[in-house]
Amino acid sequence: MFLVTGATGGLGRRVIRLLRERDLPVRSLVRLNARYAELESRGVDILIGDLRQERDLQRAVQGVQYVISAHGSREAATGNAETIDYRANIELIDQAKAAGVQHFVFISMLGVDRGYDDAPVFKAKWEVEKYLQASGLNYTILRPSGFASNLLPLAEQFRQTGIYLLVGDPLSRTSIVSTDDLARVAVDSVSVEGARNQIFAVGGPEILKREDIPRIFSRIFNREPFLLNPPLLALDGLRSAIGLFNPNLRSSLGTLRTLLANEFFTTPAETARLETTYNFKLETLETFLRRYLGV
Repeated sequence: MFLVTGATGGLGRRVIRLLRERDLPVRSLVRLNARYAELESRGVDILIGDLRQERDLQRAVQGVQYVISAHGSREAATGNAETIDYRANIELIDQAKAAGVQHFVFISMLGVDRGYDDAPVFKAKWEVEKYLQASGLNYTILRPSGFASNLLPLAEQFRQTGIYLLVGDPLSRTSIVSTDDLARVAVDSVSVEGARNQIFAVGGPEILKREDIPRIFSRIFNREPFLLNPPLLALDGLRSAIGLFNPNLRSSLGTLRTLLANEFFTTPAETARLETTYNFKLETLETFLRRYLGV
């Protein structure tokens, strides 16, 4: 039995889909107000609860052999890094160990080890990584770059308008990973011997400049992009204004600024290590987008 947290998110749904396609039993802890009809239709064991409640986590891990922690505070503006990204994972690790879970897969973030002090989500996931490594559980830690699925709404907007908003340096490098590839890596981590007690950077096979993304959209939809490129100073001004009324939200926006102000890409050596360990070739961002956009 697999326990998948964050199962209603973009990555979690793909993890669930892959597990059920392989006819593997899955449990998901979801909140009552979540949209989980698709999970039920796939035969997932639905447990209504809250990741922030110890009792619910204790129930969730009973009879579970493998945990895939794919939940998170999602957007920097949610303000839940401490409770969702940190405390919920620490308690989940403790409960998994007490229940005799065989393998724990943690979805972290590329760059958590760089010391971004103004980015709560990065700090939370870094501390969870260290706690998991010291827990005694078998683990795999995955540090993905940006999810390709997060670009689908932007692609649809581009299809309609031709407009692309790019905040910050257009030449900043990235290696956005196919969310389907990341789901496959997460699922396979519990059975691939070379993944046990390892940390992997997970990115796409290409190192792209951020300005390459609207160019990919342009090729897909055969239209010229209209690029809006405000500087990071615009976000800094917004953060300062928000901080006058909501200091917690200002702090949370630090994660977003960190993502926009820095480069997040995997090296060719890191990509080769991942493909060799998991024995498949990663798909490009353009291939992923064309599959989902039907173009």
